[in-house]
Amino acid sequence: MDELTRTVIARGDLAHLALFLWATMSSTLLLWALRELAAANKRFNDFVHEIATINQLFRRKDE
Repeated sequence: MDELTRTVIARGDLAHLALFLWATMSSTLLLWALRELAAANKRFNDFVHEIATINQLFRRKDE
């Protein structure tokens, strides 16, 4: 009975460790994805701003 208890405790700790590592990696991946999404959004915003600037330059030339 004593060995059975030790085995259950050892496997329980291993399961908790695996769950902790999975949760940590999932959270890290989510933060990385959000950071990349924010950077892509900023690049797209900069691109749209530059296009608007070019359009204003061309409109002034036509006038």
